[in-house]
Amino acid sequence: MSDLSTPSQQTKILLVKLSSLGDVLHNLPIVWDLRARLPNAQIDWVVEEGYVHLLTPLLSKDGFQGIDRIIPFGLRRWKKNLLKLSTWKEFFAFKKTLQEISYDIIIETQGLLKSAIVCALAKKTPNAVIAGLANATEFSGYEPIARSFYSQSVQVPIQCHAVDRSRWVMCSALDWPLLERTSAPQFYPDQYIQSLQLPGKPITQELVAPYVLCFHSTAREAKRWPNSHWVALGKTLAAQGYQVVLPWGNLAEQAVSKEIAAQIPNALVPPAFSIEDAFAVIAGAALTVGVDTGLTHLAAVLNKPTVEIYCDSPLWKTEGYWSSNIRNVGDIQKPPSVEQVLQAATELLS
Repeated sequence: MSDLSTPSQQTKILLVKLSSLGDVLHNLPIVWDLRARLPNAQIDWVVEEGYVHLLTPLLSKDGFQGIDRIIPFGLRRWKKNLLKLSTWKEFFAFKKTLQEISYDIIIETQGLLKSAIVCALAKKTPNAVIAGLANATEFSGYEPIARSFYSQSVQVPIQCHAVDRSRWVMCSALDWPLLERTSAPQFYPDQYIQSLQLPGKPITQELVAPYVLCFHSTAREAKRWPNSHWVALGKTLAAQGYQVVLPWGNLAEQAVSKEIAAQIPNALVPPAFSIEDAFAVIAGAALTVGVDTGLTHLAAVLNKPTVEIYCDSPLWKTEGYWSSNIRNVGDIQKPPSVEQVLQAATELLS
């Protein structure tokens, strides 16, 4: 491979991390890692269309170099409408956009067939490196067939944090020494995070500061913290003058939010809000307390006071280790007590 560190070398790099919310967030640091060493590179990213808003704050603009092109991928929606002509028109439009650039390096950190196929569809230079995962990490999805689409399969530890795992693949692709945790990951520009704190239109007039966000919902039931614990936590916070806010993502989660809120003075079940809205809602909170789910991880990567609750997923996989504003409590099959969460919340609120 040619010397990619020379300033004149405009390396074309494609990142492939399609989903989900937390996984996309934990892949963000490699954009900063690449820019620090290859300031003139072109960096593009293919992502599921529902998560584009997670990447837009990192788009390159005057005075900031980040992601040059975000290429939306509509697979989740397309699979539901395979027989429609419009679906195939959109797919071929995606393929055309993807192939406008010939890539020198493709970094695929998902390890699934669908993400590997994106690598296959991408246009490449003759000696391009296509790097992806050689093995699964515990408690993560992985499809071994994906390896057949890579030119370089990267072995990672069986127990490997999501941020570290992406860095393993990136460093291997570029033949760099492995970045250690002493090189703290960056996620969003400080200026962008500060802009979120400016007064804006609230999602509802009933949302009043100081408020604490409680993300009780998650895709897997075993990862939930008991409703009775949320009630006990909420009552204590309400007695201290905080409004307890219980967001939701579907009707079943809304029903749980209402059930918990009914037992906490002045608690709020807000209207549904988008990922885009979530940035400002989280930025305005005095504290976020949440189970192992995407919006909790969003609070952590925004470096906001965050208590991450682990009930049935391993701490090592996604814990927020980069900030003193984060407390990680519990572990796989070791849900924390109300007292442990309250102690963590009190430390952050004080």
